[in-house]
Amino acid sequence: MTAITLTPGAVPLSSWRALWQGATPRLDPSSADAISASAAAVARILAKGEPVYGINTGFGKLATVRIPDDQLETLQRNIVLSHAAGVGEPSPANIVRLMMALKMANLGQGASGVRAEAIALMESMLAADLLPLVPAQGSVGASGDLAPLAHMACAMIGAGEVFLKGERMDAETGFAKAGLAPLPALAAKEGLALLNGTQFSTACALAGLFEAERILQSSLVTGALSTEAAKGSDAPFDARIHQLRGHKGQIDCAAVLRDLMAGSAIRASHLENDTRVQDPYCIRCQPQVAGAALTLLRQAADTLLTEANGVSDNPLIFPETDEALSGGNFHAEPVAFAADMIAMALCEIGSIAERRIAMLVDPALSGVPAFLTPQPGLNSGFMIPQVTAAALVSENKQMAYPASVDSIPTSANQEDHVSMAAHGARRLLKMAENVNYVLGIELIAAAQACDFHAPLKSSVALESVRALVRSRVPPLDHDRLMHPDIEAATMLIRTGAALGSVRIALPSLEAGA
Repeated sequence: MTAITLTPGAVPLSSWRALWQGATPRLDPSSADAISASAAAVARILAKGEPVYGINTGFGKLATVRIPDDQLETLQRNIVLSHAAGVGEPSPANIVRLMMALKMANLGQGASGVRAEAIALMESMLAADLLPLVPAQGSVGASGDLAPLAHMACAMIGAGEVFLKGERMDAETGFAKAGLAPLPALAAKEGLALLNGTQFSTACALAGLFEAERILQSSLVTGALSTEAAKGSDAPFDARIHQLRGHKGQIDCAAVLRDLMAGSAIRASHLENDTRVQDPYCIRCQPQVAGAALTLLRQAADTLLTEANGVSDNPLIFPETDEALSGGNFHAEPVAFAADMIAMALCEIGSIAERRIAMLVDPALSGVPAFLTPQPGLNSGFMIPQVTAAALVSENKQMAYPASVDSIPTSANQEDHVSMAAHGARRLLKMAENVNYVLGIELIAAAQACDFHAPLKSSVALESVRALVRSRVPPLDHDRLMHPDIEAATMLIRTGAALGSVRIALPSLEAGA
């Protein structure tokens, strides 16, 4: 696996993407001084004998309870065990890996008072593919992702459960098999620092963001192929139209659609004397819809990159003045807003794609046989794949309701406004998978419709996509079991194979790219 060096506070989006895809993180050695200075500051703060939240007091509503020095290790262990109250299915391995990498970078800034050995253990666990079992449900996004991160911290002290190379077992057995040793004890502040922060929500949101980027790129390919399938016009993609409006996302998406259709014989065949004046919105307004989604995703990327490179612990340690300042950086409202934006973008990408499928199966709009079958009536063709796409789009609409506008008081009203960032971010992978299927259905529907235009061919880029589809899914000459075709086409979307076949530059999350 590729190794990614995490320089706390300066990790680029490309590195977080690589970590989501399976790279292994290592902390930049240059962070060692800040880490040791922070841990030393905690010792000095303790020596003053004053009550300091999270170091020698209880937590949340119990912050007024002073804890004797001889019980500080027990205090930190207790908070980890008591807060590991998550429920539900285990989080995906890549989410847990990304969450741990985010926590390493967070702690590496030297504002949390955590010893170097605690961070080094996280690095060793990731290198050995020893991952905590983190139940997916239980966080409200403030005071950070307490339950998910507590399950991570549990594993680090040899409690709870882990996965070693994908095999589930108790933490003690997992550490022994991996040749590692858990932390024998947690120093003052360490338990709280490990479970306080937004790393679970941020990991889930980043995962959704990276999937959404690939999905948006894929939708431009399937949308261009649908335009060809319906003998639609490329005039609405003219650069002059989009320059007048000025939105960069829209300009970028229109440019890709033009490039995808460049040199098409299908398009050339109806440049003149086409009785249709305008195409339906699902064809004509692709740059506007995809461009708006791209702009949203870029805004979300900016927010999440800032969050990933920030510190969301509490209290924060300032070694230069030996202060521990309590604040609210654990409140995940920025992550919740970003997750909601990603959800809206995913919903709309799928929605307009489904409308293109519906347009293709309607002979009045597409100009090809009904439901894309040579013998409609005897055969149903793509009738029910369109229904499946509609069902998935409606499911996404239901999930797209903003999570950030919800709140529920917790901790005896001490934590009386929460972000629900974890809820907003966790749904994104499910939504993305729904759109994968919608685009998979559009891919084979558009390829089928283009078959009716033979011997005319599309552009070099789109013909390469069609060839790839036909290598997995044969033309639909008569009704057959559709599920395998949908799965095969969706795999081309999910893996990025459809994108790789076009060999043209596609818009990315980086606005300047």
